[in-house]
Amino acid sequence: MKKLTQKIKGLKKTTKVDFATYLGVVLAFAAVTLLGRLGLLNRFLTGMLVPICAYIVMAVSLNLTVGILGELSLGHAGFMSVGAFSGVIAAQSLQASIPSAPVRLAVAILVGAVFASAAGFIVGVPVLRLRGDYLAIVTLAFGEIIKELINCLLVGYDSRGLHMAFNINGSLTISDLGLEPEGIAIIKGAQGATGTTTIATFTAGFILIMITLVIVLNLVRSRAGRAIMALRDNRIAAESVGVNVTKYKLMAFVTSAALAGAAGALYGLNYSNLAASKFSFDTSILVLVYVVLGGLGNMWGSIVAAAVLYILPEALREFADYRMLVYAVVLILVMLATNNDQLKALAGRILPKRKGAADNG
Repeated sequence: MKKLTQKIKGLKKTTKVDFATYLGVVLAFAAVTLLGRLGLLNRFLTGMLVPICAYIVMAVSLNLTVGILGELSLGHAGFMSVGAFSGVIAAQSLQASIPSAPVRLAVAILVGAVFASAAGFIVGVPVLRLRGDYLAIVTLAFGEIIKELINCLLVGYDSRGLHMAFNINGSLTISDLGLEPEGIAIIKGAQGATGTTTIATFTAGFILIMITLVIVLNLVRSRAGRAIMALRDNRIAAESVGVNVTKYKLMAFVTSAALAGAAGALYGLNYSNLAASKFSFDTSILVLVYVVLGGLGNMWGSIVAAAVLYILPEALREFADYRMLVYAVVLILVMLATNNDQLKALAGRILPKRKGAADNG
């Protein structure tokens, strides 16, 4: 025990913070699981566990772009929608070949991450070469474009494989796909994904959060992470020492998009019906609020903010028309508190001081 204590004391401050983050998530998962087994969680809270996990992953992944890379993204929900619908298509079409629900969920999450990363690469390659707020504008447009494309998408599956069609002029129906009698309709245009077999679980959400934290925190602490933060702090100085701007920006942005896609797949497979309107501009702003209130570059803050602020509007439903007013007041109070010099000084005494980009190795 003494040797373990000495080893912990010998760790870097950043390593201690990362270890505390992992431990906090594990303890939270254990506590919620215990409460559920004791029957102390009602159906309302139990039904929110998977969405909370998905939004935590969204917040942490967006923090990689906004807090670590220093670029503003206003279309993160677009990557979530790509992952959600590609994951649903994969899970529904693999029901016969992969009867195990956990394995099928893992495959669907992986498919969602791959498709979202491809979308992030397509968006990021031309835009990240530019300076200014172009990424915010393009990601905003991307989110709206993806939503409209999904509203025109018809997808079905039968023994012959996937059948897809774009219902651009509104004249096509799911019957035009020519599915066999035993075939299933997966996406029905503006209706979205209907009749989905729900296989997402809280345990899968916890595992995805842990994987996300491992990926993000290891990236931030690595040599590539130091290069990314150097670009954020002073692009000209970073370029002068040979840092490849496009390469490292693209690395962070694509990783962020892939994690958002994985979160989308988890989220999509938690509902039997899912429409593209769920992943609107409002969703992107909501996740951005989680990141800002949790603290830019603060992954633990993003986790806490996403969990608390996702539950808060639902918990305030008994106030009916006043619940969003109360929610807005809470957001303002939190923002004022996080910018209070006295509270910052108190936090500085309790928590390890945040070091610059050069000390995060």
